Amino acid sequence: MPGAERRLDWRLPAVWAVLFAVSIATRTYVAVADEARRGQAISVGRPLTDEITSHIVVAALLPALYWLHRRYPIGGAPRNLLVHVAGVVPFSLLHTSGMAALRLLWLNAVVGVSYNFPLTVERLQYEFAKDLVSYLMLTTGVLALHYLLQRYDAAKTWPEVPPVPAAAPVPVPVSAPVPARPERFTVRKRGGSEVVIEMADIDWIEASGNYAILHVGGETFEIRSSLARLEGELDPKRFVRVHKSHVVNIARVAEVTPWVSGDWRIRLQDGAEVNLSRRYRQRFEALAPVRS
Repeated sequence: MPGAERRLDWRLPAVWAVLFAVSIATRTYVAVADEARRGQAISVGRPLTDEITSHIVVAALLPALYWLHRRYPIGGAPRNLLVHVAGVVPFSLLHTSGMAALRLLWLNAVVGVSYNFPLTVERLQYEFAKDLVSYLMLTTGVLALHYLLQRYDAAKTWPEVPPVPAAAPVPVPVSAPVPARPERFTVRKRGGSEVVIEMADIDWIEASGNYAILHVGGETFEIRSSLARLEGELDPKRFVRVHKSHVVNIARVAEVTPWVSGDWRIRLQDGAEVNLSRRYRQRFEALAPVRS
């Protein structure tokens, strides 16, 4: 199966660009309005500069935040939550120092206005308190966008079976030879190198539009294939569809617990957690029968 390098979903930068633009506009308006209530009329230029420089640095840090959520999903092992808590510190330091450098460059070197941004302990504590809230909001945005886009892609690609006319003759099924399933295939990594992946080493697979993301021993690989097509090439005695967007290696399942609305939650050996929909419960139990 041919591999493919990771493709950036154009919808993500578009949505984040809109969110950042709205945030810059509203925060700038609030800053000007607050000063007006204090009896001090200020121009829009200064608060607009502050917000733009701050959001530029946040946008630059956003890919690292996505990588952190992919490598240490919050819904995975308990230690992943501690990784994100600790990650607020470097996030705040990089955000504060980055926006300070941009403001010094723009105001002092370009505009010609005297500006000073002392990185004192008090200032770092103040910025950390704000960045803690920002990190929580960004995390919520990352998870919410992933969930919404995943549901949209799954609904868009889900095949619709046309109804069979009542008068139409029922076709006689013709047995076809079962194609040999590959034991391994090659995936192209970023940079052009290729890695051979054994089918048995795949922990689980998730759908991502026209791509499928393979989770293999803590690493992720993206290939250009629908989940339905890839499912047909996997060993049905080893891999099972548990959700319209997830396929798991039954040998990698560590625990299954009740969830909401009749669904169940599967915890894999790598710490990841995926939903087991009621629709696929019978398939799952066919490979892992329940014994009370």
